[in-house]
Amino acid sequence: MKLNRNGQRAPIIIRLVVALGACATGPQVTRTQHLSESSDSPYQNILVITLYSLFDSRRYLETEVVKKLSELGTRAVASTSLMDSRTPSTRQTFLKMVEAIDADAVLVTQLVSLETEGTMVDMSPEATYNIRQTYYYNVFSVDLQEYVEPQAVDFEHSLVLGTQLYSVLSKDVVWAIESKSRIDPDFGEVADYSIYVDEADAIVTHMSGDGLIEN
Repeated sequence: MKLNRNGQRAPIIIRLVVALGACATGPQVTRTQHLSESSDSPYQNILVITLYSLFDSRRYLETEVVKKLSELGTRAVASTSLMDSRTPSTRQTFLKMVEAIDADAVLVTQLVSLETEGTMVDMSPEATYNIRQTYYYNVFSVDLQEYVEPQAVDFEHSLVLGTQLYSVLSKDVVWAIESKSRIDPDFGEVADYSIYVDEADAIVTHMSGDGLIEN
Protein backbone atom coordinates (compact mmCIF):
# COMPACT_ATOMS: atom_id res chain seq x y z
CA MET A 1 0.00 0.00 0.00
CA LYS A 2 1.43 3.40 -1.00
CA LEU A 3 0.66 6.28 1.34
CA ASN A 4 1.57 9.86 0.45
CA ARG A 5 4.31 11.33 2.57
CA ASN A 6 2.62 14.62 3.53
CA GLY A 7 -0.14 13.21 5.73
CA GLN A 8 1.33 14.68 8.91
CA ARG A 9 1.32 18.35 7.97
CA ALA A 10 -2.39 19.06 7.90
CA PRO A 11 -3.77 19.37 11.39
CA ILE A 12 -2.48 22.64 12.80
CA ILE A 13 -4.15 24.25 9.79
CA ILE A 14 -7.25 22.08 10.08
CA ARG A 15 -7.52 22.96 13.78
CA LEU A 16 -7.46 26.67 12.84
CA VAL A 17 -10.24 26.27 10.29
CA VAL A 18 -12.49 24.21 12.54
CA ALA A 19 -11.87 26.22 15.71
CA LEU A 20 -12.98 29.40 13.98
CA GLY A 21 -16.33 27.88 13.14
CA ALA A 22 -17.53 28.18 9.59
CA CYS A 23 -20.25 28.38 7.06
CA ALA A 24 -19.16 26.11 4.23
CA THR A 25 -20.71 25.36 0.90
CA GLY A 26 -20.68 21.76 -0.33
CA PRO A 27 -17.33 20.61 -1.72
CA GLN A 28 -16.65 20.80 -5.45
CA VAL A 29 -15.23 17.44 -6.53
CA THR A 30 -12.78 16.80 -9.37
CA ARG A 31 -11.70 13.30 -10.41
CA THR A 32 -7.93 13.17 -10.56
CA GLN A 33 -7.91 9.49 -11.53
CA HIS A 34 -10.83 7.64 -13.07
CA LEU A 35 -11.52 4.07 -12.05
CA SER A 36 -8.70 1.86 -13.29
CA GLU A 37 -9.57 -0.89 -15.75
CA SER A 38 -7.64 -3.31 -13.57
CA SER A 39 -9.80 -2.47 -10.56
CA ASP A 40 -11.41 -5.39 -8.72
CA SER A 41 -14.38 -3.27 -7.64
CA PRO A 42 -16.96 -3.19 -6.23
CA TYR A 43 -15.31 -3.29 -2.81
CA GLN A 44 -17.09 -4.68 0.19
CA ASN A 45 -14.73 -4.19 3.13
CA ILE A 46 -12.90 -0.85 3.27
CA LEU A 47 -10.38 0.51 5.76
CA VAL A 48 -10.91 4.28 6.04
CA ILE A 49 -7.84 6.41 6.84
CA THR A 50 -7.52 10.17 7.27
CA LEU A 51 -3.97 11.51 7.45
CA TYR A 52 -4.06 14.51 9.79
CA SER A 53 -1.80 14.79 12.83
CA LEU A 54 -4.73 16.02 14.94
CA PHE A 55 -6.37 12.79 16.10
CA ASP A 56 -9.86 14.22 16.69
CA SER A 57 -10.05 15.69 13.17
CA ARG A 58 -9.07 12.31 11.75
CA ARG A 59 -11.66 10.54 13.86
CA TYR A 60 -14.48 12.94 12.91
CA LEU A 61 -14.00 12.57 9.15
CA GLU A 62 -13.40 8.81 9.29
CA THR A 63 -16.53 8.33 11.40
CA GLU A 64 -18.69 10.20 8.90
CA VAL A 65 -17.24 8.34 5.90
CA VAL A 66 -17.81 4.97 7.61
CA LYS A 67 -21.36 6.01 8.52
CA LYS A 68 -22.24 6.89 4.93
CA LEU A 69 -20.61 3.76 3.48
CA SER A 70 -22.52 1.64 5.99
CA GLU A 71 -25.79 3.31 5.00
CA LEU A 72 -25.15 2.05 1.44
CA GLY A 73 -24.49 -1.49 2.63
CA THR A 74 -20.69 -1.46 2.45
CA ARG A 75 -18.67 -2.65 5.45
CA ALA A 76 -16.13 -0.02 6.49
CA VAL A 77 -13.86 0.44 9.48
CA ALA A 78 -12.29 3.70 10.67
CA SER A 79 -8.56 3.42 11.39
CA THR A 80 -9.05 5.61 14.48
CA SER A 81 -11.35 2.94 15.93
CA LEU A 82 -8.38 0.54 15.93
CA MET A 83 -5.85 2.91 17.52
CA ASP A 84 -5.45 5.85 19.89
CA SER A 85 -3.67 9.19 19.67
CA ARG A 86 -0.36 7.58 20.70
CA THR A 87 -0.35 4.98 17.93
CA PRO A 88 2.08 5.97 15.14
CA SER A 89 0.45 6.69 11.78
CA THR A 90 2.88 4.58 9.80
CA ARG A 91 2.56 2.27 6.82
CA GLN A 92 3.19 -0.75 9.03
CA THR A 93 0.40 0.28 11.43
CA PHE A 94 -2.11 0.48 8.60
CA LEU A 95 -0.95 -2.76 6.98
CA LYS A 96 -1.66 -4.57 10.25
CA MET A 97 -5.17 -3.08 10.23
CA VAL A 98 -5.74 -4.30 6.67
CA GLU A 99 -4.81 -7.82 7.74
CA ALA A 100 -6.83 -7.64 10.96
CA ILE A 101 -10.12 -6.73 9.25
CA ASP A 102 -9.35 -8.56 5.98
CA ALA A 103 -9.96 -5.37 3.98
CA ASP A 104 -10.17 -5.49 0.18
CA ALA A 105 -9.61 -1.73 -0.22
CA VAL A 106 -8.13 1.24 1.65
CA LEU A 107 -9.56 4.75 1.38
CA VAL A 108 -7.02 7.48 2.24
CA THR A 109 -7.85 11.19 2.62
CA GLN A 110 -5.30 13.93 3.28
CA LEU A 111 -4.83 17.68 2.96
CA VAL A 112 -3.69 18.89 -0.46
CA SER A 113 -3.74 22.63 0.21
CA LEU A 114 -5.24 25.36 2.35
CA GLU A 115 -5.23 28.99 1.26
CA THR A 116 -6.34 31.70 3.66
CA GLU A 117 -7.27 35.30 2.81
CA GLY A 118 -7.71 37.89 5.54
CA THR A 119 -9.54 41.22 5.24
CA MET A 120 -9.61 43.95 7.89
CA VAL A 121 -13.19 44.84 8.81
CA ASP A 122 -14.70 47.57 11.00
CA MET A 123 -16.71 46.35 13.95
CA SER A 124 -20.15 47.79 14.76
CA PRO A 125 -19.81 50.97 16.86
CA GLU A 126 -21.96 51.75 19.89
CA ALA A 127 -23.07 55.27 20.70
CA THR A 128 -24.77 57.11 23.55
CA TYR A 129 -26.76 60.31 23.12
CA ASN A 130 -27.50 63.00 25.68
CA ILE A 131 -30.15 65.45 24.44
CA ARG A 132 -30.92 68.64 26.42
CA GLN A 133 -33.28 71.48 25.81
CA THR A 134 -31.90 75.00 25.49
CA TYR A 135 -33.42 78.38 26.25
CA TYR A 136 -34.36 78.73 22.61
CA TYR A 137 -37.58 77.34 21.17
CA ASN A 138 -37.16 74.02 19.31
CA VAL A 139 -33.38 74.08 19.76
CA PHE A 140 -31.63 71.22 21.53
CA SER A 141 -28.11 70.46 22.67
CA VAL A 142 -26.89 67.00 21.73
CA ASP A 143 -23.84 65.22 23.14
CA LEU A 144 -22.74 62.14 21.19
CA GLN A 145 -20.24 59.65 22.57
CA GLU A 146 -19.21 56.80 20.31
CA TYR A 147 -17.40 53.61 21.30
CA VAL A 148 -15.63 51.85 18.44
CA GLU A 149 -14.06 48.39 18.80
CA PRO A 150 -10.67 47.71 17.21
CA GLN A 151 -10.79 46.32 13.68
CA ALA A 152 -10.96 42.54 13.26
CA VAL A 153 -9.78 40.19 10.54
CA ASP A 154 -12.36 38.37 8.42
CA PHE A 155 -10.87 35.10 7.10
CA GLU A 156 -11.90 33.09 4.06
CA HIS A 157 -10.37 29.68 3.46
CA SER A 158 -10.04 27.50 0.38
CA LEU A 159 -9.59 23.91 1.54
CA VAL A 160 -8.63 21.09 -0.83
CA LEU A 161 -8.63 17.45 0.27
CA GLY A 162 -7.29 14.58 -1.79
CA THR A 163 -8.85 11.11 -1.52
CA GLN A 164 -7.39 7.94 -3.04
CA LEU A 165 -8.70 4.40 -3.07
CA TYR A 166 -6.13 1.58 -2.96
CA SER A 167 -6.88 -2.00 -3.97
CA VAL A 168 -5.40 -4.44 -1.48
CA LEU A 169 -5.11 -7.06 -4.22
CA SER A 170 -3.13 -4.90 -6.69
CA LYS A 171 -1.55 -2.62 -4.02
CA ASP A 172 -2.15 0.33 -6.34
CA VAL A 173 -4.34 3.42 -6.52
CA VAL A 174 -7.44 2.57 -8.55
CA TRP A 175 -9.37 5.84 -8.13
CA ALA A 176 -8.78 9.37 -6.84
CA ILE A 177 -10.59 12.69 -6.37
CA GLU A 178 -9.96 16.16 -4.98
CA SER A 179 -12.66 18.06 -3.11
CA LYS A 180 -12.49 21.85 -2.73
CA SER A 181 -14.49 23.84 -0.18
CA ARG A 182 -14.81 27.56 0.44
CA ILE A 183 -15.11 28.23 4.14
CA ASP A 184 -16.25 31.61 5.45
CA PRO A 185 -15.90 31.87 9.25
CA ASP A 186 -18.46 33.88 11.20
CA PHE A 187 -17.43 35.77 14.31
CA GLY A 188 -18.49 34.10 17.55
CA GLU A 189 -19.62 30.78 16.04
CA VAL A 190 -18.64 27.46 17.56
CA ALA A 191 -16.87 24.79 15.53
CA ASP A 192 -19.02 23.60 12.65
CA TYR A 193 -19.09 19.78 12.47
CA SER A 194 -20.98 19.95 9.17
CA ILE A 195 -17.61 20.40 7.42
CA TYR A 196 -16.88 16.73 8.11
CA VAL A 197 -20.39 15.64 7.12
CA ASP A 198 -20.23 17.49 3.79
CA GLU A 199 -16.78 16.14 2.94
CA ALA A 200 -17.79 12.56 3.77
CA ASP A 201 -20.99 12.87 1.74
CA ALA A 202 -19.05 14.14 -1.30
CA ILE A 203 -16.50 11.32 -1.09
CA VAL A 204 -18.99 8.49 -0.69
CA THR A 205 -21.43 9.88 -3.26
CA HIS A 206 -18.69 9.82 -5.91
CA MET A 207 -17.51 6.38 -4.84
CA SER A 208 -21.02 5.08 -5.33
CA GLY A 209 -21.54 6.87 -8.64
CA ASP A 210 -18.27 5.52 -10.03
CA GLY A 211 -19.09 1.90 -9.16
CA LEU A 212 -16.52 1.46 -6.39
CA ILE A 213 -19.16 0.06 -4.05
CA GLU A 214 -22.40 -1.81 -4.56
CA ASN A 215 -25.58 0.31 -4.49
